[in-house]
Amino acid sequence: MSSLNEPRFYHGEFYDRTDTGYTSAVLGKDYQRQDCSIARALEVVGERWTLLIVRDALYGVRRFSDFQAHLDIPKAVLSERLKGLVERGILARTPDPDHAGRHLYDLTDAGRELWPIVYSLLIWGSSHRSRSGRIFSHAACGTALDRRGACPECGVTPGPDGVTTAPRKGRKTLRDDAVTVALRRPHRLLQPLQVSRSI
Repeated sequence: MSSLNEPRFYHGEFYDRTDTGYTSAVLGKDYQRQDCSIARALEVVGERWTLLIVRDALYGVRRFSDFQAHLDIPKAVLSERLKGLVERGILARTPDPDHAGRHLYDLTDAGRELWPIVYSLLIWGSSHRSRSGRIFSHAACGTALDRRGACPECGVTPGPDGVTTAPRKGRKTLRDDAVTVALRRPHRLLQPLQVSRSI
């Protein structure tokens, strides 16, 4: 009998524990017995990759191929996550006018309301795990946001459409995908990211 700590194999292949079928069967996707708004929220944004997709959507990423290239997420998982975010009203999907049969994804009002949560997680991660490689500033005056997401100069807390992000000076990245390259320049959140295409 194998140990629980040993890798699992399925039909001769390594069985990825992040596979959506496995996690759905074992962990489920809801917290039916939890009478708590946090539990309800986690049912929508608590799955692996979901908040990173929301983060990239805040950066202005809109196309499937760009999400996939920037996140290194398996295409099947990305497809399921995007579908779920659309069904739950976090993203809106519209036809891509430049590519027949493809779609663009934009945050809805409910999706944009996740900005303070994403920013708070970024601040927490920067304090307790690894310093963030990006700074976020109030677009109106250029002042860096404080830990609460407020502008100390103007005394306001801008929404994501009033925030600009830029790389932290001196911070290098090992990534060279098209989204990372585009984000090397200051960029206003929610504005479609202009990603260079090789074709």
